[in-house]
Amino acid sequence: MQSITVHHADASTELEAGATAIQALKALEAIRGSVVAARVTTPDGTSSQWDLDREVPDGARVACIYAETEEGRAILRHSTAHVMAQAVTDLFPGAKWAIGPPVEDGFYYDFDVERPFTPDDLERIEARMTELLREKQRFVREEVAKDDALTEFADQPYKAEIISLVDDGTILSQVDAPDPVAAGQDPTFTVYRNVRQDGEVAWSDLCRGPHLPDTARIPAFKLLRAAGAYWRGREDQPMLQRIYGTAWESKKALKAHLEMIEEAKRRDHRKLGRELELTHQPDELGPGLAIFLPNGAIVRKQMEDWIRDETLARGYVPVYTPHIAKEDLWRISGHLENYGELMYPGMEVENASYRLKPMNCPFHILAFTSRTRSYRELPLRIAELGTVYRYERSGVVNGMLRARGFTQDDSHIFCRADQIVDEVVGCIEFARDLYAAFGLGEPSRVAVSTRPEAKSIGSDEQWEYAEKALMEAAARSGYDYVIDEGEGAFYGPKIDIHARDAIGREWQLTTIQVDFNLPQRFDISYVGEDGEKHQPFMVHRALFGSIERFFSVMVESFNGAFPTWLAPEQVRVVPVAADFDAYAGEVAAALRTQGVRVHLDAADGTLGAKIRDAQTSKVPYTLVVGSSEAEARTVAIRAYGTDQQRKDVPLDGFVAEVAAEIAAKRPKDG
Repeated sequence: MQSITVHHADASTELEAGATAIQALKALEAIRGSVVAARVTTPDGTSSQWDLDREVPDGARVACIYAETEEGRAILRHSTAHVMAQAVTDLFPGAKWAIGPPVEDGFYYDFDVERPFTPDDLERIEARMTELLREKQRFVREEVAKDDALTEFADQPYKAEIISLVDDGTILSQVDAPDPVAAGQDPTFTVYRNVRQDGEVAWSDLCRGPHLPDTARIPAFKLLRAAGAYWRGREDQPMLQRIYGTAWESKKALKAHLEMIEEAKRRDHRKLGRELELTHQPDELGPGLAIFLPNGAIVRKQMEDWIRDETLARGYVPVYTPHIAKEDLWRISGHLENYGELMYPGMEVENASYRLKPMNCPFHILAFTSRTRSYRELPLRIAELGTVYRYERSGVVNGMLRARGFTQDDSHIFCRADQIVDEVVGCIEFARDLYAAFGLGEPSRVAVSTRPEAKSIGSDEQWEYAEKALMEAAARSGYDYVIDEGEGAFYGPKIDIHARDAIGREWQLTTIQVDFNLPQRFDISYVGEDGEKHQPFMVHRALFGSIERFFSVMVESFNGAFPTWLAPEQVRVVPVAADFDAYAGEVAAALRTQGVRVHLDAADGTLGAKIRDAQTSKVPYTLVVGSSEAEARTVAIRAYGTDQQRKDVPLDGFVAEVAAEIAAKRPKDG
């Protein structure tokens, strides 16, 4: 009998040819928990996810993918998505299905059905899914030739389109595409089938996989909502119905996630924006655009003042640039070719076509080229709070978290090749300080994104050099980083830095990119020490990401209760009766002399109602003053979120205390 050798960590063993991944893991005694799939590395170094019942090749290294990991959850959710699609086709005969990938914290599937799904429909689909889980249907992988795939999915137009896209090299979706094939070979497609215990195929779909061994391995799931979504995200394509769901490795984990979702609804920046009069997004303005009302504008000003001061202190120089430019600029930069679908249409002015800017980088290049530059000026760090405009599809616009018009704290550093690592390290440390100042703590994830498979410009050598520089900078900054394969920008690799909010959600905020393409496209140079011209590198960086997105994350993380230094109203003074308005005015004046944002509530109304209003408005400090306070020149302090008062606090002492807290620019301890 022919045998194979498999490896795990430092262990090796021999098995009969045809052994599966689960047999190899058991033989190697590698299983230490709930395993959903395997990671198999072949002798040529290729690493991929593997179904547990799939045969492993000779010489492979095999490792477990556990249910409680992000990788394992994605497999669990993808399997649940297939069960959902089967349930939909059972309940809605004639339904056509498109794609159904796992996404962060869940999954979705798109369907072409006669009418939108209702909440009652979701309940019926959930019930049917529960029945399918009990049936313990197996997920069976099969490789199918292209012609056979076209025949099998002839009545599924979206699947037929996916299959046809392989001919021109287009990959529509990683989860619904075939594995890569060698040039000149006919592609084969992996199809996963939901198979009943009697061997009958219940449902099938194109899919790379892997999947769980069977449906009974799905311990906990929930369908969340349905919404419209254009096929392939394009408005000229059919409108489909998308069902969102989530699945977890345990009922406990699902319960915690659903509780987090409910808490997130209570903290939604759009809801709090209305209640606290921070922002306004009326229909007349258009999707993805917002007005900062006075309260929100004050918070935004604090953000902008902080970043401007810190930017200047760290050796950046400011510029201001226009909102539009001639189309030729975007043709030179490559944006029209590689980013055109996210740009707004051109406008004709005096026989020239202009475009709203989607990015600030070409403008900063023009600032660099305003005169000849010497190596002595490098690194040259150019900074701007620049507003940009991107045509995000209506299906992805999400308040101010994903907007069509927004302001970036955008900087571009022009430097020599040997300066890249130091400059990127400086950007990472800057981001760390920003997160700390705005109450988000240490970065939760640092990811280096490498060259995208689809659109990219530049040589292999340039990409390799830039990617290694980013990895070295991330390592030098002291962070454990991960690699996000193929997630770089079309013009260069990047580092994405994430933060975790108060309820545990992770947000991607800061981006740092190394760019060797734009300097080349614009043919920019500096005069080196040798008197010759040399091409600089560019480092793009936005620490907030965008003011609007970061603002929204803060609103939700703080639940609208901003730390004192950021709060639009920092102190409210409430006299117990009109007789004490004069002293209340003195209190407010003493605070204003120290730059404190204070409001005197001398309107009609009961004391209790005024205190409740201050709490509802989430004012950090409410000062109550009456006869005893006026006589002793003290205040009674009620901090937001507490029912207790600090009484008989000297006015001068409180003024000094709150002024020091604001100056420290941090949330008050406790």
